[in-house]
Amino acid sequence: MGQVSASSSVDVGAAPEAALAAVADYQTVRPRILTEHYYDYSVLEGGQGAGTVVTWSLKATEKRTRHVKATITVSADTVTETDANSSMVTTWTVTPKGTGSTVTTTTTWNGAGGIGGFFEKTFAPLGLKKIQAGVLANLARELG
Repeated sequence: MGQVSASSSVDVGAAPEAALAAVADYQTVRPRILTEHYYDYSVLEGGQGAGTVVTWSLKATEKRTRHVKATITVSADTVTETDANSSMVTTWTVTPKGTGSTVTTTTTWNGAGGIGGFFEKTFAPLGLKKIQAGVLANLARELG
């Protein structure tokens, strides 16, 4: 069983503080930036920043759906989503870039072993990067 990871970035026009606040807003911003791959999105606790608990289903492929219950932690430049249902962890890191910011999202999890794990490690990141790119493009539009 090896670690599987996918990462994508986008430059946004918002200052780092505003970009981080948008990423950590699970009540209003997050539902607006999710793509059609996400459904049954719900805020269970909080909604803004650390301590928020959210749930959603991610339809990664026609046959693969992951049910996520994420607890949110926030640091100076990172929002972390830790899934209670699996080893999956997604980080959203915001770094200054000129007058705006770069937002990078990285998702990691412990993959399967054997031949299935080989295919998962090879192909899952490609699909997830496409999903991440869609969410990040929506975030960039949201932030103007």
